[in-house]
Amino acid sequence: MRRLRGACHTGARMNARRFMLNLRRRFLPSLLSALTLIVLLLVCIKYNYLPESLPVEQGTTSQQFVKHNISCKAIYDMDPVEVGKSLVIRRERTVEDKDESLISFTGNCPAFMKIRGYDNLCVSDEEKDFPIAYSLVVHKNAWMVERLLRAVYSPNNIYCIHYDQKSSAEFISAMEGLAGCLPNVFISSKRETVHYASISRLKADLNCLSDLLISEVKWKYVINLCGQDFPLKSNMELVSELKELKGSNMLETSRPSELKKQRFLFHHELQDVSFEYKKLPVKTQQPKSPPPYDIKIFVGNAYFVLSREFVQFMNSSVVVREILAWSEDTYSPDEHFWATVVRLPGVPGEVSSSEPDITDLMSKTRLVKWQYLEENLYPPCSGQHVRSVCIFGAAELRWLLNYGHWFANKLDPKVDPILIQCLEEKLEEKQKLFQEGTRLTCPKG
Repeated sequence: MRRLRGACHTGARMNARRFMLNLRRRFLPSLLSALTLIVLLLVCIKYNYLPESLPVEQGTTSQQFVKHNISCKAIYDMDPVEVGKSLVIRRERTVEDKDESLISFTGNCPAFMKIRGYDNLCVSDEEKDFPIAYSLVVHKNAWMVERLLRAVYSPNNIYCIHYDQKSSAEFISAMEGLAGCLPNVFISSKRETVHYASISRLKADLNCLSDLLISEVKWKYVINLCGQDFPLKSNMELVSELKELKGSNMLETSRPSELKKQRFLFHHELQDVSFEYKKLPVKTQQPKSPPPYDIKIFVGNAYFVLSREFVQFMNSSVVVREILAWSEDTYSPDEHFWATVVRLPGVPGEVSSSEPDITDLMSKTRLVKWQYLEENLYPPCSGQHVRSVCIFGAAELRWLLNYGHWFANKLDPKVDPILIQCLEEKLEEKQKLFQEGTRLTCPKG
């Protein structure tokens, strides 16, 4: 009887397990689907019953000053409803503001500065004693350049804008308008017709550096930016971290692969090409002469954080001028010039040629996601890929702000306007937070 009773209990338990298993198989997918539908429904309800956008300043019709009604805190916390809402907003076709509207806006400088908040920024004593210089090499999307400038702007800093000579007349006028309204923003005195991967891109930065050296602002460090960069640190944070460099420079500098060596072992000629760049340095079979003084060539990227002393040395160095001349017919010389010069013996903030490679993830100058390294070095891109580079999406807000880098590349309001809006909001919050308890100089009135 006991055996029979035990067998009955065992059979009952097995039947119960089978029943629960069948129940899970039948209803769990439906339950998950229902939960998914509920989340999507919440997104739709929240999105449809709240105003799509809120104007920052009444009377301003520009898309650039329209704030979407979304919680950046929730985006940062990866709230599924708010992230879902950002995806809905992203899919909406927005009419991009034309450069002409910025020309018109900067036609009234007091109104422009007031609406965009340039005229009410407070500066701490620490910031005042540590001005930063910027070299902005840009060629299109005037409004995005303005948003970048506003995000890094501080009244005690100095900003050089180099626009491409082949940029549209409207873009050039918009840049001139920015420089005309902001006293510490100027246009580079010498401008290049910039061609992708050619020496002209490097010369554009060098032109700004020369102008910055003779400016009245005695800046401590210079940072170069392009039009699709965006800061991840507030000005107060940058000042604090730049001080920690103690005169050293920050940039990528690594030993080249055999493939990368082809860029400077052979003569390249600027030729017409049939795709978007129009002109491109094309490799020939003609070997190049060795670099001057048999200097070892290192490679990196175009982005740098350089001390004033380094730039002064570079500006007066015969060796640096010879490296520049030798680089004229190489491919993408800005990706070996800075990386090599910083390794020269005796330069301020020298990185010894015997020291290990400094990769782009070790240098904090720019946070870039390469498609072929996603899942291995960093999470997948939530935006779009262009030529294997991620244009970031709002779902990466938390990752971007916490990774530790100072700037991100690339951002585009046409891909994800929410990310830019949230970065602007977070940077403003961080600036105020870091300024708390410090002595501030604020505009009167």
